[in-house]
Amino acid sequence: MSLAADLPLGYRHVRRSVPLPPTTEWSQATKALFAWQVQEGAGLTVRASGQVEQGAVVEMRLGVGPVAARPRCLVVAVIDEPDRVGFAYGTLEGHPESGEEAFLITRTSEGIQFRVTAFSRPATALGRLAKPVAERVQDAITERYLRALSQP
Repeated sequence: MSLAADLPLGYRHVRRSVPLPPTTEWSQATKALFAWQVQEGAGLTVRASGQVEQGAVVEMRLGVGPVAARPRCLVVAVIDEPDRVGFAYGTLEGHPESGEEAFLITRTSEGIQFRVTAFSRPATALGRLAKPVAERVQDAITERYLRALSQP
């Protein structure tokens, strides 16, 4: 995924954004984003091959014990510009969903904005069966992502 607005057909699309508080410092927000703190702030346990960079593999754990999901993703795009930073990762084999999520922070004269954009669809028979539940979980996690940066 480029971090642009065009999303592929045949997938569920999620586009959510929030303004960050006026007291947010740009350097702190971008540092948190590139250190996986958005995912950790959403309640996921993160194991990554390093900081966010193209080609990094990340495993996120949601849940406890034997019922925990451990989806793996690959960072497919990184943007690091003076007023726009972010990254996107795509699901890897074994993930119950097929798709990508992008996390983008932008700075304008009106302030700092944090946006999460995603496209996904079930990748397995179990995923298709659990589609309504998976969509509710995705929506809840997206809200948690947004709160992870937007709450002081």
